[in-house]
Amino acid sequence: MTEKRFYATGKRKCAIARVYMKEGNGIIKVNKMNFDDYFTRDSLMMIIQQPLDIVGRKGKFDFYINVYGGGIAGQAGAVKHGISKALVEYDIELRPILKRAGFLTRDSRVKERKKYGQKGARKRFQFSKR
Repeated sequence: MTEKRFYATGKRKCAIARVYMKEGNGIIKVNKMNFDDYFTRDSLMMIIQQPLDIVGRKGKFDFYINVYGGGIAGQAGAVKHGISKALVEYDIELRPILKRAGFLTRDSRVKERKKYGQKGARKRFQFSKR
């Protein structure tokens, strides 16, 4: 008998996370490393575990995650988004809980581009009438 695996893609800023989930005992591997070795900040580890905490399924699933692009905080947000989507794939009854918490919505904020003839995205050169 083959184990049922669930797949979801999470995104935030420029980071993309491919999340594979199966029933297990709570192992989370990110790029073939333990997730607490990959995400060293406590705040990032908390962000990743939020979807599991809110549905009360912490320690019931194994996650194998490939994440690339962006920075470490964007990658953590992408992993959170991917885990949330994988949980919905597993059980559609979890959708209202995760939706209300805002975990299924992709955080689409990205860095604004620099405009030509100016110093940055919003910063302008000093205006002088004369």
